[in-house]
Amino acid sequence: MGRFTLPRDLYHGKGSLEELKHLTGTKAVLVVGGGSMKRFGFLDKAKSYLEQAGMEVRIIDGVEPDPSVETVMKGAQVMREFGPDWIVAMGGGSPIDAAKAMWAFYEYPDCTFEQLITPFSFPTLRTKAHFCAIPSTSGTATEVTAFSVITDYHKGIKYPLADFNITPDVAIVDAELAETMPAKLTAHTGMDAMTHAIEAYVSTLHCDYTDPLALHAIKMIHRDLKKSYDGDMEARDRMHNAQCLAGMAFSNALLGIVHSMAHKTGAAFSGGHIIHGAANAMYLPKVIQYNAKVPAAAERYADIARFLGLKGATTEELVAALVAELREMNRQLNIPLSIQNYGAGGVIAETSIIDEKEFLDKLPEVAANAIGDACTGSNPRQPSQEDMEKLLLAVYYDKDVAF
Repeated sequence: MGRFTLPRDLYHGKGSLEELKHLTGTKAVLVVGGGSMKRFGFLDKAKSYLEQAGMEVRIIDGVEPDPSVETVMKGAQVMREFGPDWIVAMGGGSPIDAAKAMWAFYEYPDCTFEQLITPFSFPTLRTKAHFCAIPSTSGTATEVTAFSVITDYHKGIKYPLADFNITPDVAIVDAELAETMPAKLTAHTGMDAMTHAIEAYVSTLHCDYTDPLALHAIKMIHRDLKKSYDGDMEARDRMHNAQCLAGMAFSNALLGIVHSMAHKTGAAFSGGHIIHGAANAMYLPKVIQYNAKVPAAAERYADIARFLGLKGATTEELVAALVAELREMNRQLNIPLSIQNYGAGGVIAETSIIDEKEFLDKLPEVAANAIGDACTGSNPRQPSQEDMEKLLLAVYYDKDVAF
C-alpha cells in the first residue's frame, strides 16, 4: 500500500500571504529567521494579517541557518508558555524546519530529540496547534513535506526528521517573498530543488502519483533556474512553483544518497559548512553515475534526459548527457564541481575551505553516517562502506565514479 500526503490547503501566487487573515484561532506563534522577512516588510504584513484574523501573536525570531537542537528546544519552551493554536513559520527552510520540530516538543514536552530521529516515529500532532508554512526561498519545499532537518552541532551531524505528522496543514507559496533572494541563494536552493525532483523520480518508492510532479518540476527548473539566477523575476516566480512541485514528489517518494551525503558532510568539518544546496549540486552527478549501474535506475535517468530533450542513442549515452547537463548548470551558477574547489559561501574557488587531511581522516566516519541516514533506504542502489567512501572521494577530487 502506498500513501500520498500533502497540506490540506495550498495557496499560491502573488499576494497569497493575505490568506493568513482567514485562519481561525485565538493565538499564533510566528517563527522567522535572521531578519530578511523583517527588512522586506513581510513579517509586519504577516503579523497584521494574523491580528486581523483575531489572533494574539508572539514572534520567535533569529532561527539560524541549519537550525540547532538548542534553538528548537528554546522555541518549544516559548510555545509552551504562550499556548498557540496556530504555528506559522515564514522564511527559508531553516525557520520552517525548526518550527516543525518545535511543534513536536510543544505538544509533547517529555519527548526527546533522540526519539524523533527514527523515521516516521513522531507522536500524533495537532493536539494543541495546527501549522502554516510560508517559504521565502525556492528550494527546500518544506512547506509541503513530511521532513525537517535539524543539526546537532556537538556531534557535527544533520538529522533529517521524517514523519507525515509534520506535513503542514496550510502552505502559502507567495512568489513575492522569493523575489528578495540574492543570486547565490537562488542558485543553491534551485539545485536543491532539482536534486529533490531527480531523486524522487528514481527512488524505490516512486509511484504514478509522484512521477508527473517530479518530471514537470525537473523541466521547469532546467528551463527557469538560470534565468532566475540572472534576475528574471517571471522565471523566479515560476521557480517558486517548481520547487514546491518537487517537494510534493519527494515528500511522498522520498529521496536518496545525494541527500544522505549532504546531510552528513554539511556540518562535519572545521573549515566551515558545506551549504546544503551546493552539496546536493556537487554530489548529484556522481551519484547518478553510481546509481546508473542498476539498469532500472539507468532507464529512469534516461527518461529524464529524454524529457529535457538531451541527445543520446542509448541509455548509457542519455545518462552521460544528463550528468554533463547538470555539471554545466553548476558551472553557470558558480557552484563548484568538487569539494576540492568549494569556497566560502559555496562558490567556485581555487582553494577549498574543507581541509584535505581532515576530510580524509573523517572519511570512514562520514561514510558510515551517510549510509545510516534516513534517505539511504529509498536510494535505488544500496552502498557499502567501501562504495560510500569511494563516492565521497570522487566528489572531493571530481573523479568519475567507476564501480
